[in-house]
Amino acid sequence: MGVRTTLMATTAVALSVALAGPAMAAEPVGKDHTATREALRAAVDDGVPGVTATVKDGGTTWSTTAGVGNLRTGKPRSADDRYRVGSITKTFVSTVILQLEAEGRLSLDDKVAKWLPGVVEGNGHDGSKITLRELLNHTSGIFNYTADDDFGTAYFTKDGFFQHRYDTKSAADLVAIAMTHKPDFAPGTSWNYSNTNYVLAGMVIEKVTDHSYETEIRHRIINPLHLKATSLPGTRVTVPHPSSRAYSKLARTPTGPTYDVTNLNPSIASSAGSLISDSSDLDRFYGALLRGELLPPKQLKEMKTTVATGEGGDATRYGLGLADVTLPCGVHVWGHDGGIHGSSSVAVTTADGRHSLAFNFNGDWSGDAGAVVVGEFCGE
Repeated sequence: MGVRTTLMATTAVALSVALAGPAMAAEPVGKDHTATREALRAAVDDGVPGVTATVKDGGTTWSTTAGVGNLRTGKPRSADDRYRVGSITKTFVSTVILQLEAEGRLSLDDKVAKWLPGVVEGNGHDGSKITLRELLNHTSGIFNYTADDDFGTAYFTKDGFFQHRYDTKSAADLVAIAMTHKPDFAPGTSWNYSNTNYVLAGMVIEKVTDHSYETEIRHRIINPLHLKATSLPGTRVTVPHPSSRAYSKLARTPTGPTYDVTNLNPSIASSAGSLISDSSDLDRFYGALLRGELLPPKQLKEMKTTVATGEGGDATRYGLGLADVTLPCGVHVWGHDGGIHGSSSVAVTTADGRHSLAFNFNGDWSGDAGAVVVGEFCGE
């Protein structure tokens, strides 16, 4: 959410570097996870306290962990760890919007102002010119509230975080922060990742259904898929057990003291990044999504219609809450990353939904997530 360190950032860099090297032929996957395991261990060597990962490949499941889940006690991480998934929440929110479109209750071409009149306005923002599609694919131009300097000081620096970690923020509060800034660009003319887009999407879900986005995600996704480790915490500050601690430097550099940031009020992430899950549930969700179990063909096609992001060349493109990453070996994986205090996660799957990987670092300042993805889908 606030700290994008994986698919849309670090992975893009890692993949662009890899693409500059010798091309590797796509080999049958699922034979071995040696490269994945080595990449996860390398992340721990690089400073990540601990990692947990689960792969589902056809009818087989493989999990591994490395490092520790608690720096004070030395307790190891668990394959069943629940963790804050950050912006992976966006795929869940987008899925609900697309389900509502399939039901005829809204259109992706609807203007934001139709559902949220008077909410997106000021300093050049105009919700009457922005479509729901532009929210979901980050082409709206709406300013990203987590990029606001005061917000950053309050929630991403040491002094600010420990003073404000239990603050409750409404969705309207977060959008209001964005409206104090000018838009990044005119709607539909460029791309920029903005958490505000998905706070607004959550507000649209509530307006259309008369239920919160949390209720709709539970009803439409979590319960039907039996995602028993997945939850929307609201303002609950703790992570359900089993879980590990989450750590951050609370600084712009990867040096200095390490702080336990596990407990926080996730309302600051809202529908842009508040979800909690585990690796097995994320594999199940993305696999089901890409297999067409959650959306009709028309809406799944819309979700997979991508735009250029400018990150990692053309190796990373973005659909509706779903990224398409082309790996060095030619394999396409679909999914999302998520970063929130002390937690950095990736969940991806192949286009047929058969081979899925989800993993989490319980530190937000180091570790090569791109190497893990490449290891699983391009290695042996």
